Amino acid sequence: MKVINTSGKRKKAIARAVLREGTGKVRFNKIPIELVKPKMALLKLKEPLVLAGDLANKVDIDVDVNGGGSISGAEAGRLAIAKALVSYSKSEKLKQVFLAYDRNMLIADVRQREPRKPNNRGKARQKKQLSKR
Repeated sequence: MKVINTSGKRKKAIARAVLREGTGKVRFNKIPIELVKPKMALLKLKEPLVLAGDLANKVDIDVDVNGGGSISGAEAGRLAIAKALVSYSKSEKLKQVFLAYDRNMLIADVRQREPRKPNNRGKARQKKQLSKR
């Protein structure tokens, strides 16, 4: 039985995916993927499964996400799922399909939020507005 471990990152979210041969069950943080809220996060998580087609019905995937918000967690999970499917299939065609659809399915987006600065009312760039008349 083939087991593949992959990970994906987005902002502060880190996702770890475990792919096993199975019947097509996908769980996200120990719940079935159909119960994931919000709906936008569910759609992001399903993208690699839809593009993979029949391959997604031959494997079971467990994704655990730590940190970040709901959408960044879903994007990290999507990256981990796509990397696991490509690694499992060893298919250059599937890799090209993912890259053509969205480059961030296989390559992590490394951008981070800008740290907040002191004396700026809790914002990264906000300054006190001057009134010059």
